[in-house]
Amino acid sequence: MVRRGRELIQLPGPTNIPERVLRAMHRPIVDFGSPEFTSMARGCVEDLKQVFQTKGEVFAYSANGHGAWELAFDNLIAPGEHVLMPETGRFSQSWADMAQGLGCRVTTTAPYHERPVDPDAIEHLLRADKGHDLKAVMMVHVETSTGITHDVGAVRQAIDRAGHPALLLVDAIASLGAVDLPMDRLGIDLVVTASQKGLMLPPGMAFAAVGERAMRASANGGAARRYWDWRLRQGDETYFWFYGTPPVQMLFGLREALDMILEEGLDNVFARHHRLAEATRRAVACWGREGTIDFQCKVPEARSDAVTAIHFPSGADPDALRKRCREQLSVAFGAGIGPFAGRLLRIGHLGDLNEPMLLGALGALEVAMRLEGVPHNPGGVAAAAAYLAEALVA
Repeated sequence: MVRRGRELIQLPGPTNIPERVLRAMHRPIVDFGSPEFTSMARGCVEDLKQVFQTKGEVFAYSANGHGAWELAFDNLIAPGEHVLMPETGRFSQSWADMAQGLGCRVTTTAPYHERPVDPDAIEHLLRADKGHDLKAVMMVHVETSTGITHDVGAVRQAIDRAGHPALLLVDAIASLGAVDLPMDRLGIDLVVTASQKGLMLPPGMAFAAVGERAMRASANGGAARRYWDWRLRQGDETYFWFYGTPPVQMLFGLREALDMILEEGLDNVFARHHRLAEATRRAVACWGREGTIDFQCKVPEARSDAVTAIHFPSGADPDALRKRCREQLSVAFGAGIGPFAGRLLRIGHLGDLNEPMLLGALGALEVAMRLEGVPHNPGGVAAAAAYLAEALVA
C-alpha cells in the first residue's frame, strides 16, 4: 500500500518537531568555543528559566528522560538514603526501580492509577516519619501511562503541613511547556524534564531546574558523581556547562523552539494545550456515551492536557486499533505500557499541534473503530469540532 501525505504523530512523546526547529538544526558544525555560540547557548539556559518559571539555576545535559531521573539522585540522594515515591503508574514505578538500583530505600503508596495522588496520604506518611528519615518526596507531574495530572501544589502543602524538611522533586518530562507548573510559586525544589515532548525537540537532551534548597542540599549531599554533578557545570565556557562537547545542533534547535514558545506566550501555550485536550475529551465522552469506551482517569479535572488514556470494552483490542491507524491511516497513537499493556490506547496532544491535526487524528481513530467493529457511539469528531468552534470564539 502506497501512502501519501504526512504521518500524524499523536504519541505522548516524542512529539512533532516543527519545521522551524528542523531547519535551525540543519546546519554545519560550528566552533562551540566562539563568542557567538557561547552567547546563544547561555541565552537558551536563561530563557529556559522562563519556561520552568523559576529564578533558580538551570542545567542542560546530553541525555534522555532516564538521565534526568538519575541526576536527581546523584546530586541529592546518597545510597542508603530514603525517599517517598507516590505510585502513579509506569513512570513512577521506573523511577522507583532506579532508586533501588542506585542503593536508595523507597517507600511507595497505594497505586493512583485512576485518580490523582491523595495529599492527605502523603501528609500521613510524613507525619509518621518522626526522625525525618525521608530525604525527598519524588513525584511525576503528568503520568503519561494513565493520562493523569497530579497536583504538585497540593503535595507541597501536605509536606508543609507535616512540618517535614523533605525536598520536593518533580518529573515534568511530559508537562513542561504543555501544562502549567510554576516551580517557584509552588515551592518545588527540583524539576527535571527532557527535550522530546513540550519542548518540541528530538530526544537527546535533559534539563534540571534547581531551587535554592536543592542547591544547598547538593553541596555536601548526594552520591559520588562526575558527569551528572551540576557543581561542575558552571563557568564561562560551554565546555564546562556540558562537561565536554555540547550537543551543538540540538542547541540550535532548542534556541528556535524557545523562540516559538516565547513568541506564543506561555499562557497561550497552556491554553492551546487545554483546548486541544478538551476537544479530545469531548470526542472520547461521545464515543463512550453507551458505557463502552471510558477514560482511565476517573476524576475529570485531573485528566491531563498532555495525553488522554482510554480503555475499551471487553473483546476490543486497542493494539489492533493502533496498528490499523498506523499502517492504514498514517496516524500513530500511544500503546498501553507497563501494567496497562494491551489495555489502553493513549492519544497524545502536546507539542507542535493544532486543531486540524487533532481533528484528523480523531477522525482516523473513529474510522479505525468502525473498521475493527469496536462498539462506540458515533459523532466523536463532530463533538470535538463543536467544542473547538465555541472555544475559538470565546
